[in-house]
Amino acid sequence: MPTYTVKSGDTLFEIAKAHNITVAAIEKLNPGINPKTLQVGQKIQLPGGGGSRPPSPGPGKGGDIVGAQGGKPGGGGYVNYSGPASAFPPRSEWATYDYLWQQNKKLIRFNASEQEAEWIHQAIETVSRSSQVDVRAILCIVVQESGGNPRVPTTNNGVRNPGLMQSHNGVEFNPAKPKESILQMVRDGSEGTAHGDGLKQLLKKYGNYYEAFRGYNSGSVNKGNLNDPVGATGDYVQKAANRLMGHSWPNM
Repeated sequence: MPTYTVKSGDTLFEIAKAHNITVAAIEKLNPGINPKTLQVGQKIQLPGGGGSRPPSPGPGKGGDIVGAQGGKPGGGGYVNYSGPASAFPPRSEWATYDYLWQQNKKLIRFNASEQEAEWIHQAIETVSRSSQVDVRAILCIVVQESGGNPRVPTTNNGVRNPGLMQSHNGVEFNPAKPKESILQMVRDGSEGTAHGDGLKQLLKKYGNYYEAFRGYNSGSVNKGNLNDPVGATGDYVQKAANRLMGHSWPNM
């Protein structure tokens, strides 16, 4: 039976994806394996043929999913982060993408079918590659804005905000083209629309994710107090930070 040797930054999700298998298949062959405590040099049994990891395609070839490697074990309860961006957890402390996907998939499945959840999963990764926005940030804003519900109602408080990320006048779910519209909803929120900025533009403008989140929610930023709603949702950035840390709380 083929084996794989764990390398620095590996997660079960990335190992499974690289070998076109599932995390569940790895866990079945390796009873007692703990995704949170993988060790460099650890041997993992794999189903099928081939135990070496295929090389990743380079940038510009659909290769790098920003934020998919590294991260900390998630978990813990809600923390009342406040103040400027420097008082919020750095990206190096965010939970692993694998942990966050498994945690948030449970929430997404309340509002989406298994197939739709997988299309959301694929869309988040595709858009992370093209936008170079951290895949974990895209995932958490999708869940924060819509609970991962492709059919979430469009809001309009002077600005039309449709879709999974409640983008600036982007597209809504199209039942005739579900996969394509899910991808476009994620793209609109991450890469912006003709009518307004997405996370990519706001990250470039502000230079950090937390001010970008406040700008995405409010349209403007009080840099000294990111819990200042500036006319929108006061705890928006605080909740985003807790999601990125893999924290759990009631009604999240």
